[in-house]
Amino acid sequence: MKKYILLLFLFASVSLPAQEEETKDYSKQVATLDSTIETLYSVISGDAGIERDWDLFKHLFHKNAKLIPTGKTQEGETVARYLTPDDYIKSSGKWLFENGFHEVEINRETQTFGNITQVFSTYESFKNKDDEKPFMRGINSIQLMNDGERWWIINIYWMQESKENPIPEKYLPKN
Repeated sequence: MKKYILLLFLFASVSLPAQEEETKDYSKQVATLDSTIETLYSVISGDAGIERDWDLFKHLFHKNAKLIPTGKTQEGETVARYLTPDDYIKSSGKWLFENGFHEVEINRETQTFGNITQVFSTYESFKNKDDEKPFMRGINSIQLMNDGERWWIINIYWMQESKENPIPEKYLPKN
């Protein structure tokens, strides 16, 4: 009898964590183009000390997606870095947590053909929600695909505004 009780206890203790582990339902966050882009901005944004929901972040992206920041090196060479969502988390996650970062979409230009969409999303970045002036602005070029079930981010290719490359008026909010 003791063997049966011990086996029952071992079985229960092994199976309980699996039962407690729940799969989060992120379907609403990728149901529409708007919800997908809103989730992208919200999931990377937060005050210092706030952990991001990296599972939700990764859920936004197609399995072969890339995040591609572009800019100039100190030598003046224009370069692009190609990151997977996991690479982005490894390279930026700690900084976002330690410093606070809020990226806010201020304008969007969208083009769609069939199941593909290209979005030019102008953003402003703040360290804190309450900051009045952004410390950075730029444009995210976001390519998305709808597979009939949901929206997937295929790529995000972005560039920060600079003195040499101010954001053109047509990509700023219309007053």
